[in-house]
Amino acid sequence: MTARNPLLPIFAGCAAIFVSLLVGVMVWVGLDSPRPGPFRTHFSLVDDRGNPVDQSIFKGSPSLVYFGYTHCPEACPTTLFEVAGYLKALGKDGAPLKTYFSSVDPERDTPEVMHGYVTAFTDRITGVTGEPEEMRKVIDGWMVHAAKLPSDDGDYHMSHTMSLLLIGADGRLKGLLPYGADPDQALKTIRSTLL
Repeated sequence: MTARNPLLPIFAGCAAIFVSLLVGVMVWVGLDSPRPGPFRTHFSLVDDRGNPVDQSIFKGSPSLVYFGYTHCPEACPTTLFEVAGYLKALGKDGAPLKTYFSSVDPERDTPEVMHGYVTAFTDRITGVTGEPEEMRKVIDGWMVHAAKLPSDDGDYHMSHTMSLLLIGADGRLKGLLPYGADPDQALKTIRSTLL
């Protein structure tokens, strides 16, 4: 049995503070910035049913957007499960809300793979994928972190932003829901985006 490192709780606390500050800065920049968002960046992707997707998805209706990947072991399935719960809790009030699961791993996340994955949670989530260069335009446009990292088994995994983006009908970032957000607070925040 190995001894527990006494510095581990201190490191975890510092990491939590850093992540909280980073999320706060991202929200502040997103809400305060005159930058209109990525809908002015032209991109050409496909949804999980093979339909074309472009920058217009971020205009006209409020949306929840999550950047993740289907091989994700915990954060992505947990977040999509929570999104399905939010949609159910919102009922008719959530009808105008669109939800997108955008791949940060388009090399493995084909439309077929995405379709099976998102529909396992709800038919209200649309998977978005495409050529890596096109996905990078959207990732960079929303200032989302996504990086390929080698794993111990010789394969790779993706490091990515775990917050859920709240996009207004005007295509601008309205806020972020951090991973593991309190469900009641998350629903309150989502409802404010619907107004």
